[in-house]
Amino acid sequence: MPHHGSLNGRREQLIRANLTAIHQYGLADATIARIARLAGVSTGIISHYFGGKSGLMEATMRHLLAELGRAVTERRQGLDADDVEGHVDAIIDGNFDSTQTNRAAMRTWLEFWASSMHQPALQRLQRVNERRLYSNLCHQFRKRLPPTQARDAARSVAGLIDGLWLRGALHPDGIDINGCRRLARENARFWLAQTH
Repeated sequence: MPHHGSLNGRREQLIRANLTAIHQYGLADATIARIARLAGVSTGIISHYFGGKSGLMEATMRHLLAELGRAVTERRQGLDADDVEGHVDAIIDGNFDSTQTNRAAMRTWLEFWASSMHQPALQRLQRVNERRLYSNLCHQFRKRLPPTQARDAARSVAGLIDGLWLRGALHPDGIDINGCRRLARENARFWLAQTH
């Protein structure tokens, strides 16, 4: 990887190397030495910027979460506030964005979910991610559905997004992004059709 002089450039370089290392070797075998080699830097640089491997993992997850947020936000720009279907579709599509469904990102997400059960910092990030998805969906469904139904709809669509993503991540042929989006949208439409 090329050398980046700026702080953000160097951090980005190390995060990208971490994504590659996790994809190639798995989290347990993505050693500081391997990550440093992929980034073309000394091992001390990782400790300098992140305090060690766990700090780098947390920064990598924050990076993926920021990319997810941008993917959803970009799709929602220009939509009318009352375009519930448009906003829900943007949330669904953002969750299946290429930044979240490329092999390196998917492998890292799987490792993150497993690690979050044992590491409080990662567990907090997972809760933030989970709440953000649910909250964004619930906000849209509340525009059309009673509160209880809106909460159920948000849980249903969020669960389907996560489940479809997980099945795709584990499938030997990879994820069928269009199929996942279609199924999640159909589920959302089912809930939105429940209005009286």
